Amino acid sequence: MTTRPRRTPEWLRVKIRKSSLGRETSERLARHGVSTVCANAKCPNIGECYHSGTATFLLMGERCTRGCGFCAVGSLEPEALDPTEPERVAAAAAELGLSHVVITSVTRDDVADGGAAHFAATVDAVRRKLPEATIEVLVPDFAGDEEAVAVVCDAGVDVFNHNVETVPRLYPEVRPGADYRRSLRVLELAGRLRPETPTKSGVMLGLGEEREEVLAVMDDLRSVGCEILTLGQYLQPSPRHLPVARFVPPEEFGELGEAARRKGFGFVASDPFVRSSYRAHEALDD
Repeated sequence: MTTRPRRTPEWLRVKIRKSSLGRETSERLARHGVSTVCANAKCPNIGECYHSGTATFLLMGERCTRGCGFCAVGSLEPEALDPTEPERVAAAAAELGLSHVVITSVTRDDVADGGAAHFAATVDAVRRKLPEATIEVLVPDFAGDEEAVAVVCDAGVDVFNHNVETVPRLYPEVRPGADYRRSLRVLELAGRLRPETPTKSGVMLGLGEEREEVLAVMDDLRSVGCEILTLGQYLQPSPRHLPVARFVPPEEFGELGEAARRKGFGFVASDPFVRSSYRAHEALDD
């Protein structure tokens, strides 16, 4: 069954920015044969980010082994991991001159360690190419494999991000195959293994959650030591995906952001256009 997207309110209408700088970024990425979540997840901020010469790298192919109801990334049979990818990502990051490199991936439940070693190899390659850069990873849950989480932590990242995405009540629809408590355990383990590295998580709003549920998720994240929080508006990527239940007004994002700060998060980004990696460096600059 498909659903027709709801009419987008004025505050969410963004004109895609096209520029010579944006085209140059796209060409550089293509030259190295790397994928970005910016393009594959149909991020509304792609024009701004590409114009500023930044991108979030997407590892392990463009096909995910899970079919989350919100995500534009395809869920067909994935391809084998490409051992040349870590070096290609590092080369692209170096050519772009990135000072903060964000690396994410599709979920690969078909790989024994969920791709943890591939993440670590990429972090290592980027570190060798850009020794002064900070590196942030946005990882899947690795099916709860603690050794996999440890492999990524041991790679020496500067921010460890894993998104809970929504409130636990909505998981069966929004994140089939995932588990809310398992995601909290991933964040807790990362914080315990590398206490000097801030952990980060994100929540999409507008999927049918209630305010009190969002506040409860904040409490759960703080209880496992999560220090950085992003809150953004869910946008339906196609009629095949979950419909938007509500467009949350900017002032409500502001109020929730203040509530998160009062709960002790060290850095909060809360705005309809916020995505996990949008202006991610600001959390470390703050």
